[in-house]
Amino acid sequence: MVPRTPFGGETGIGVRHLLLPPQDPEAQARARRLRELGIEAKPVPEFDDVARELAQRTGGCYAGVNFFVDENRQYFAGLYSAASDTTVELETPLLDDPVPGRVMPRDLDIGFCPHVVRRRKALVLDDVRDFPRFAGNHVVDAIGIHSYLGAPLIDHTGMVLGTICVVDQDPHPWGHQGLETIKTMAAELVERIEGREQGR
Repeated sequence: MVPRTPFGGETGIGVRHLLLPPQDPEAQARARRLRELGIEAKPVPEFDDVARELAQRTGGCYAGVNFFVDENRQYFAGLYSAASDTTVELETPLLDDPVPGRVMPRDLDIGFCPHVVRRRKALVLDDVRDFPRFAGNHVVDAIGIHSYLGAPLIDHTGMVLGTICVVDQDPHPWGHQGLETIKTMAAELVERIEGREQGR
């Protein structure tokens, strides 16, 4: 079976284009920009609320606001779990606990957000098992993630700060409405983040 291409403006990107190297040439500049914006590796209740809203609007089981705080880590400053209908307070690494925590390595084979950051585009995976590049991702087996929807957080300087994302443990037809929802929320969130910088 020929793998489907993620929809929503991302057509024409074949699987081979998703085989990206793990190097991130913007990692150091991104870390500096996040410090300028006052974003650190710590939970932010405002971002937890954004994650909750995204999960509720799209029907996903987990959602996050994910920043690439350094060359080695993703940090979910905003995180929501529908299972307990609460934000997640765990600081344990995600893959060491059956409930997603806030810390993940930024390896391309652990999670899907690194691909969004590198591609600078939204990524829609209704069923990750339909895409050979993603079917073997460690989170598929570790916490049963089978669908993903993510969009980059790009500030006015053109820097990709991280992502806003939602996942489900079942195949999930996100649809064009889901894609438009996450893109809109990503743009609104960047405005709020930059507004926090201007307000300091």
